[in-house]
Amino acid sequence: MRPVEITKGIYDVGVIDWNIRDFHGYSTYRGTSYNAFLIVDEKIALIDTVKKNFADQLLDNISKIVDPKKIDCVISNHTEMDHSGGLPRVMHRVGEDKPLYCSNMGAKNLTRHFPQQWNYHAVGTGEELSLGNRTLTFLETRMLHWPDSMFTYLKEDKILFSSDGFGQHYAGHERFDDEIGDDIMLHAKKYYANILLLYSPLVLKLLDTVAQLGLEIDMICPDHGIIWRKDPGKIINAYAKWAKQEQEKKAVVVYDTMWHSTQAMADEIAAGIAGEGVSVRPMHIRSSHRSEIMTEVLDAAAIVVGSPTLNNQLFPTVSDFLVYMKGLKPLNKIGAAFGSYGWSGEAVKLINKELESMKFDVIDPGIKIQYVPEKKGLEACFDLGKKVGKAINEKR
Repeated sequence: MRPVEITKGIYDVGVIDWNIRDFHGYSTYRGTSYNAFLIVDEKIALIDTVKKNFADQLLDNISKIVDPKKIDCVISNHTEMDHSGGLPRVMHRVGEDKPLYCSNMGAKNLTRHFPQQWNYHAVGTGEELSLGNRTLTFLETRMLHWPDSMFTYLKEDKILFSSDGFGQHYAGHERFDDEIGDDIMLHAKKYYANILLLYSPLVLKLLDTVAQLGLEIDMICPDHGIIWRKDPGKIINAYAKWAKQEQEKKAVVVYDTMWHSTQAMADEIAAGIAGEGVSVRPMHIRSSHRSEIMTEVLDAAAIVVGSPTLNNQLFPTVSDFLVYMKGLKPLNKIGAAFGSYGWSGEAVKLINKELESMKFDVIDPGIKIQYVPEKKGLEACFDLGKKVGKAINEKR
């Protein structure tokens, strides 16, 4: 990826990772990018770096614009290694004594990541840095999604450099929202559902803070994915909706199966839900990555979970998904459980226990069927689906 001037004197100098397919448990089937931004003014600033093995490519991009040694300061909005891994290489070229701006927690994190003694300048919300004709303002965004996270706002150009906020794991030659269109929103939704969902109260607080500060935003430059220049309000409004966990008239039936008995139950439950005029997504766990399932869970009103019983426990993939979903803390969901078994049948009870621990509204004791479901059992599954569908309609 070659550098691009996103507005006069400001360049996207980041890199594309075309081949990454897993980002600590999140499926990145479209790859990702590690965005970094160069501001050329009376002073030259670099905002964020890249993953360690892409550092030389970043420096090459910068060199197409200026000699890296001419950079006056570096800003680290976030210390996670996909954005800070390239810092040692960059600081070596820029100059170890050049100012490195970060949050207070950022300074602590970076000293633990790297042994080098850099010239740290810890900043807090509202502090400013003049580059000459341009002014940078810092805004701490703790736990969005690390304790060190912060945004950097360029006042004169009304650009928000938003670190991991408003990003997407997407690799492409498109740099801007108007170049890709609405297709990017699914990637943005997936990113929110799997990275920021559990911090939703803090997202709402941040959006309120931005409104109170009266920040005018003409462009949002995240550290992953495309830049929002045509309609930054679109992603801001989407974050407000996702953070409030507003729900569609939709259910997700999540399951795994050994000999297709639990699958047959899932199909009937889904049919019952659809029969109540509710959109439903049956999702077989081994055919759908956990991060894809969570994308559907984000705005679903109900989650119905199915598992066969294996060794008196949940099927391992179902257990994996429940642990993953629990960590992301979806709220205000209707829940139900089902599953087949051979001789013990603990799975339904175990699912209910997990759903209740997540404060789901478990509306039924659940259905367990021994071996292969017959007509009566499948009818009970269909009725459970109808019960879920009715509960969704009543909730709305």
